Amino acid sequence: MVVKSPKPNRGRFMLYCFTLIFFLCLLASINEVRFEGLLRFRRCAESLAANEQDIRILIGILTLPDQYLRRNFLRLVYGTQTLESAKVDVKFVFCNLTKEDQKVLVALEIMRYNDIIILNCTENMNKGKTSTFFTSLPEIFNETNGPYPPYHYVMKADDDTYVRLNSLVESLKPLPSEDLYYGFVIPCGSMDPFKHYMSGMGFLVSWDIVEWIHGSDIPKKHVEGPEDKVFGDWMRWARKGMNRYNAKWSMYNYPDPPSVCSHELWPDTIAVHLLKNQDKWVRTLTYFNHTAPLKPSKLYHIP
Repeated sequence: MVVKSPKPNRGRFMLYCFTLIFFLCLLASINEVRFEGLLRFRRCAESLAANEQDIRILIGILTLPDQYLRRNFLRLVYGTQTLESAKVDVKFVFCNLTKEDQKVLVALEIMRYNDIIILNCTENMNKGKTSTFFTSLPEIFNETNGPYPPYHYVMKADDDTYVRLNSLVESLKPLPSEDLYYGFVIPCGSMDPFKHYMSGMGFLVSWDIVEWIHGSDIPKKHVEGPEDKVFGDWMRWARKGMNRYNAKWSMYNYPDPPSVCSHELWPDTIAVHLLKNQDKWVRTLTYFNHTAPLKPSKLYHIP
C-alpha cells in the first residue's frame, strides 16, 4: 500500500522561513557589534604567539626635509647597533615637502631605506608637529594582519640625541606596558616624574596612550606652545601616563657646555642629548666604543 504524503502547510512553511531569517539577522547584528572586540582579541593572540618576549619600539626622530646628511649619519648610528630580544624601528619624521628637489631626493631615500614618515602639516616649532605625529600613528599602522599593538612603545626623539638602543630596551623590560610616560623629567634639578613634563630630547609612551591621543579631544584643543610641555599638559589634565619613569641620569645633555641638565659621559647611559656637531658625536661614539663590533678584514686597516 502506498501512503501519500500530506500536502505541505504553506503558512507554516512561510513562518519557519521568516523565523529563520529573523534569527540570522539577529546573529549578524550581534556579530557586527562584537567584530571589533573579536578582531582586537585575535590581534592580541597573534601578538602573543609571534615573539612573546620581543619588545616592539618605534622611535620617531623629528627633523626637517633638507637634513639629508644628518639622516644618513643617524642611519649609520642606529643601523650599526645590534639588538637583543627587541624590534626597534627608527623613522625620520617631518611635515609636507615644499621644494621640487625635496620631492626627488626624499623619494630616493624612501625607495632605498623606507624609514621616513611625512606628516600632513606645515613645518613648525611650536604649532603641533609632535601632536600630528602621535595622532597620525594609529591610522598609519592600522593593518589588521599584523601584531597588535604594532608597537608596545613609541618614542619621540631629537635628531641631536644619541639613543643606546639596548640600554633603552633593558630599562623598559621591568616597566608596565600600559599607561607609561618615560623620559628625562623637567626641570633638570627635579627627580619627581610628576613635577612637570619629560624633555623633548627623547620621551616615550605606551601604545594605549598613542591611541588615546588619536581619539581624545584634549590634545585637539591644546596644540600650540612648547610641544614637550604641551604633551605633559595632556598627561596631567587627562590623568594619563600615571606609570611614570624618570630615566635621569641615564639620559642627560652632553657635558660641554656644563649645565644643570648635563654631566660627564658614563657607562650607565640610555641617551645623550645636544650633540650639535660632529666632534661631539665622535667623542660620544668613541666613549661608548660604538665601533667595537667592526670585524678585521684585508680590505681596510683602522688603527
